[in-house]
Amino acid sequence: MKSYSKLLGLAAPALILMGCSSTGEVVDAPIEEVPAPAVIEQPVTPSITTIPVDPPTFSGTTEVYSGDALDDPDSVLAIRVIYFEYDSSNIRDEFQSVISAHATYLIDNPNAFLVLEGHADERGTREYNMALGERRANSVKNAMLMQGVSAGQLEVVSYGEERPAVMGSDSDSWAQNRRVELRYQGR
Repeated sequence: MKSYSKLLGLAAPALILMGCSSTGEVVDAPIEEVPAPAVIEQPVTPSITTIPVDPPTFSGTTEVYSGDALDDPDSVLAIRVIYFEYDSSNIRDEFQSVISAHATYLIDNPNAFLVLEGHADERGTREYNMALGERRANSVKNAMLMQGVSAGQLEVVSYGEERPAVMGSDSDSWAQNRRVELRYQGR
């Protein structure tokens, strides 16, 4: 019985292969022409892209970036804007790691110099928004000083509502204008 099973196990694949063999003949089959589908042109409507108010997440790659860490697009150092809530200079939790990364970079690069530009949305008086922009920039500065950054590496500037990132008088525009921009000297 065992030898019969073995013989059947060997013969079955051979029979299947023989059944699939080709005679080598080419058969001319008529080719049916199918008309191309009609193309209906749709009007193109432009889309408006907004800047995210939350920091983007980066997918870690296995490649090692060999240039300056500030130029690595996959690094958290590529995030150079800290966003704030309405009428607030408190740093949001999701930006703590961004500030820490920049603080570490400044500590590791004592010749680097960072300008912290404070901004506000258009609501409020000009004077109030200048002060709010300064408070926001100072919040980021103080967080970096607490982590060991030298005060000589940081400068605070406030533009208030004068340099909006986005023009508009709606909640999305205002959210993108409530920010501190991190500008490294010479970049």
